[in-house]
Amino acid sequence: MQPSASLDVQRDGEIAILRLNRPAKRNALDDDTVRGIERFFGELPGEVRAVVLSARGEHFSAGLDLSSLAHATALESLHRSQMWYRAFERIQFGSVPVIAALHGAVIGGGLELAAATHIRVADATAYYALPEGQRGIFVGGGGSIRISRIIGAHRMMDLMLTGRIYSAEEGQQIGLSQYLVAAGEAESRALALARRVATIPPLSVYGILQALPRNAEADPATGHVLENLMALVAAADPVAQERIAAFLAGSGEKIK
Repeated sequence: MQPSASLDVQRDGEIAILRLNRPAKRNALDDDTVRGIERFFGELPGEVRAVVLSARGEHFSAGLDLSSLAHATALESLHRSQMWYRAFERIQFGSVPVIAALHGAVIGGGLELAAATHIRVADATAYYALPEGQRGIFVGGGGSIRISRIIGAHRMMDLMLTGRIYSAEEGQQIGLSQYLVAAGEAESRALALARRVATIPPLSVYGILQALPRNAEADPATGHVLENLMALVAAADPVAQERIAAFLAGSGEKIK
């Protein structure tokens, strides 16, 4: 599970921890790193039930390594974007929940990467920006879809047109993170959440990761059919039946 020299992989029981490991480059994403991300999520062992995505150094990621664009042809840039799409699709529509631990710069392609995860924990040092417009380029890692759906196209336009920077608190308010913690605590909170997430039965996880985001975009009639089918499949799972029986017997965990 060591997919790239620029990535660090660790196991904690059923949790896999993937850390970006180019601190001298503020964890800028080059081709080798993105290929490694795609490889990692495509080859997850079956016993892994959740992933924490974190980073070494002072920053989560400063985005695309701009040296990748030097002398690149339009066709090469097109292929690079397609590679990013494949890698980030493996995160968003993969087999396990992915919790991001964000700190420092979460910029450009780094924000696109974070937006592909399911739960985002930011610490007080995190800040967000999309400087592509100021540099005369455009997002190329699915951000115009994922980030726009999180914060709205109007806010994304503001970020790209003006070079605006959101603080950790502002990012929390508009949905860039679901949790905000003190400086240095993002990864430990992400791990605690991952351990809780890892207890969810696989069929429920499948519905949450696969059906839920697609239903959010479906028309209500189609969405109701998909929801009904997923509910029937999940409820028939023996693990779910055991948990329901335990709850009815009074031994189930109380809802928090």
